[in-house]
Amino acid sequence: MTEPVKKASRPQGKRGAPKSTRRRSREIALQGLYEWLISGAEVDVIEAHMREQEDFDKCDTAHFDALLHGCIAEAADIDAVLARHVDRKTTELSPIEHGVLMIGVYELKHCMAIPYKVAINEAVELAKSFGGTDGHKYVNGVLDKAAAELRAAEVEAARAARR
Repeated sequence: MTEPVKKASRPQGKRGAPKSTRRRSREIALQGLYEWLISGAEVDVIEAHMREQEDFDKCDTAHFDALLHGCIAEAADIDAVLARHVDRKTTELSPIEHGVLMIGVYELKHCMAIPYKVAINEAVELAKSFGGTDGHKYVNGVLDKAAAELRAAEVEAARAARR
């Protein structure tokens, strides 16, 4: 007689909460930016691919559109910001880290309703999910410096509150 198959239990410390629509939009935008960085395809072609993703209907489509189109349209400006805070040319970054950093800088520049710490944390979470082993640490450091430049008043207020 065989034993019944047990369901795999969730590892300790892992949350079972569903992803927010905003987080899902970042994930799909990152996949689109990855495709753009690798292939150089037109944004409309990439957007069509991303809209075919299985869980696309579970994302914040307005935020997805803003991230994908905004990051690609402003790639040169975003890379100029990144160049001041990275230790190599942005073309030498892994496409995942580059895409995550682009999303982080875009949100720091344009999404003022998102606190800078949240923008950085969300980018770190993307890097943990999709990037290399310690890529999230690099993303955190770069975006922390970028936030001090792009959101100086907000960063200084947070530092003053900790004193």
